[in-house]
Amino acid sequence: MAVESTTRGASVRHSLVEPGAAAPVKSSSDSGAEPAGSPGRTSRSGPLRKNLKFLVVGIYFGIVLIKGQVISWYRIQEMFHFQSFFMFGVLGSAIFVGLTSVLLMKRLKLRSFGGKELDLRPKPFNKVANISGGLIFGFGWALTGACPGPLYALLGAGYPAVLVAVAGALLGTLAYGNLRSRLPH
Repeated sequence: MAVESTTRGASVRHSLVEPGAAAPVKSSSDSGAEPAGSPGRTSRSGPLRKNLKFLVVGIYFGIVLIKGQVISWYRIQEMFHFQSFFMFGVLGSAIFVGLTSVLLMKRLKLRSFGGKELDLRPKPFNKVANISGGLIFGFGWALTGACPGPLYALLGAGYPAVLVAVAGALLGTLAYGNLRSRLPH
């Protein structure tokens, strides 16, 4: 690890080595900068930079949800009361896009960004788990007026009351994680 100090305008570099540890070896091309990954330097591909693209896509998706009125409590209530086709059309198009995407991924044998093969096998149907999970999800959706994804878009849009629903979703996730071994899978 290196520490820089300034004495009378000149920058001086001090090497700190723990007792019993080997001193770092300097190469002829050492310009005073530490190599990437060394403990004294922040990596350029840190967690924020590595996940920045996902943050940008998430923000864009949230804006699309807001502008498309998909997170509107009134639109969701219209759907549950069968007063409008709007949300059914949105959900139907999402199912179509998802189905088409999975079929293309299988046909083209696409891999993950890390190069791993995608596991796209269908999961077995479990009547008790699927029906009870669907009912819990549906009741939560009807009570809050939002499914879990748009909760964060609503929060970003400035609806602080959504914090209650976000807390409920997080508690539900925590409960599932603790009870998973005892639930039917």
